[in-house]
Amino acid sequence: MSFRARLALVAAAAVALAVVLASVVVYVVVRDQLRAPVDAALKDRAAELSRFPLRAFQAGDQAFLERGPGLGGAPGYIQVVTSDGDAIRAPDANTALPITRRTLAVADGQSGAFFDDAHVAETHVRVLTIPGNSGFAVQIARPLTEVDDSLSKIRVLLILIAIAGIGIAALLGLAVARAALAPVRRLTGATERVTATGDLSERIETRGDDELSRLATSFNTMLAALEDSTRAQRQLVADASHELRTPLTSLRTNIEVLAGRGELSDEERERLLNDVVEQLGEMTTLITELIELARLGRRPAEPEDVRLDLLAGDAVDRLARDRPGVRFEPELHESVVLGEAAAIERAVANLLDNAAKWSPPGGKVEVRVENGEVTVRDHGPGIDEADLPYVFDRFYRATSARGMPGSGLGLAIVRQIAEAHGGTVTAERAEGGGTRMRLKLNGALSPPGR
Repeated sequence: MSFRARLALVAAAAVALAVVLASVVVYVVVRDQLRAPVDAALKDRAAELSRFPLRAFQAGDQAFLERGPGLGGAPGYIQVVTSDGDAIRAPDANTALPITRRTLAVADGQSGAFFDDAHVAETHVRVLTIPGNSGFAVQIARPLTEVDDSLSKIRVLLILIAIAGIGIAALLGLAVARAALAPVRRLTGATERVTATGDLSERIETRGDDELSRLATSFNTMLAALEDSTRAQRQLVADASHELRTPLTSLRTNIEVLAGRGELSDEERERLLNDVVEQLGEMTTLITELIELARLGRRPAEPEDVRLDLLAGDAVDRLARDRPGVRFEPELHESVVLGEAAAIERAVANLLDNAAKWSPPGGKVEVRVENGEVTVRDHGPGIDEADLPYVFDRFYRATSARGMPGSGLGLAIVRQIAEAHGGTVTAERAEGGGTRMRLKLNGALSPPGR
């Protein structure tokens, strides 16, 4: 059974239950209203009898009431019951009213008046039993034939109304379920189309702000994220393929020359071998950074408190050993951020390496850490204004940088790490020459004791 059918069935069942309960309530109320005049007439008759007491006469061994209309008469059928259980009725009355223990209790004076239903000679009657003289109870009965006929018609009518209501509820349930599940159908259709075609540009039209609309909005957001991720992945593969093609071609050429039968001098052979080693190093660096980009795209590790100043100090010490021709001048203030320590360290190291690469021999690199921000400034030639918007793009290399070693991925990795931590990285031309880069990590925490 489909979800829509189940929803319609539940709605129909709920409405059916409401209709049945309402029908029962209506039937009970109508029954009481129809019986009310009968009960009132019996009370009036009882009041009349209290003003005009009944008399009995003896006929042989049997006592009879002096007068009393037959069963079904307008004044009602009257019967007197003694405490011994004997019944005294009119001479022309052939049928006795039922005598119960409660009736005898009234005759004994142990109970008050009460109403009861009974069947006498296949006639449904309403009986009022009241205390009479000492040792007697008086029963007054009136038939409920007209009331029962009316109730029978009302009962049939209510059953028909309930059946019709249940049928209408089922139809309305189907219509409501169809309308309510329209966003789900659109979501299902979009999912099936994406599965069949792989087209992540598919979107669902959303209306309102109910739960299903929010679900559709979340689905659209998920598709947009997947589309961006897939687009970035394809772009990365295309760029990587393009970047790998050149060193692979050069490497293949050099290896073919080395493997050729032609005679090469020792100097030429050494030069080709050096080229091969250098090209392998470039490819190793490129592949390492591609792996790093792919790793950063996965689910990040659980964030933790990171002392940004200590982390930057360690990165400066390591790079100072690797770049003895560059002078680093750190100014590190206590700063704590929330994030992944290894990723943040990689971003800071890439900024420092980029600054050292562009620094002239003996040049200095200024490093400042404060309030969750790392600022790295070199005194090299600086970045052209035309290149500033693109320096953090993958594989982008300025014209002036194409003759220098590097893959064009270092600063792209910095930006990806910054964005993963809710931060930013920017580059600007510094006064007096050189480049200043700022890595700002959001969620900076106040240092202890401040």
